[in-house]
Amino acid sequence: MWFAVITLFPEMFASVRDFGITGRAISRDQVSLTCVNPRDFTHDAYRRVDDRPCGGGPGMVMLAEPLADAIRHAKSLAVAQGLLSVPVVYLSPQGQRLNEAGVKALQQYDGMILLCGRYEGIDERLIQLYVDQEWSIGDYVLTGGELPAMVLMDSVIRRLPDVMGDNASAEQDSFVAGLLDCPHYTKPDKFEGLDVPDVLKSGHHLKIEKWRFLQSMARTEKRRPELLKDVVLSKQQKKWIAEASREAAATEQNLTKSKDLKYSHD
Repeated sequence: MWFAVITLFPEMFASVRDFGITGRAISRDQVSLTCVNPRDFTHDAYRRVDDRPCGGGPGMVMLAEPLADAIRHAKSLAVAQGLLSVPVVYLSPQGQRLNEAGVKALQQYDGMILLCGRYEGIDERLIQLYVDQEWSIGDYVLTGGELPAMVLMDSVIRRLPDVMGDNASAEQDSFVAGLLDCPHYTKPDKFEGLDVPDVLKSGHHLKIEKWRFLQSMARTEKRRPELLKDVVLSKQQKKWIAEASREAAATEQNLTKSKDLKYSHD
């Protein structure tokens, strides 16, 4: 997948290019990353990319012209590589909230041109004429679009085929199936008085799958219950939930009997 990032601070993207899963994907030519600096498309001695907002007010607004030239340059790079579907994506708190469904949709493109704003934002005419999509990583404001661009890139790159060591890892992440992820454990079996659950050491794959699913359901219900309304369960998962409900009811009934028996002896 091909990425071109329009940014005043291309050096920030060394964290994507040089480290971790994204860095390995780039080194293996599974992903290509190019940074385009709008200052390289200015025509004055000061390389000005911003000016005061029309109508007054605080802050500065990024100029449309150098950004438009930077985007046109990025598009020419995409055409030279034969890439067909390469939308211009503006990272903005006013954009659509990025979620797992959005990540899956974005990974279908040949590439993306990511536009990183700064200051109070960018000239609205540039957005109207050149931006295809706007995405936000949350309802808060950052000093620039670089960090959101890195978040978007990381979330998309890790889901590309063969990027992660095990493709199943991405499929088991939180939100992929609409649920939060289950708890995970590794060696040693005992750590500061806490044990790895016995089922995970049983070698019984179906029991492990059931345990992980029920843990995901319980964790989602407790922490993010609003997610459950969109979850589509398989017949097997519905069966597991029914079994767990019966077991919980039986346990509660036994506890009640034990209490009643204790009180009768007292």
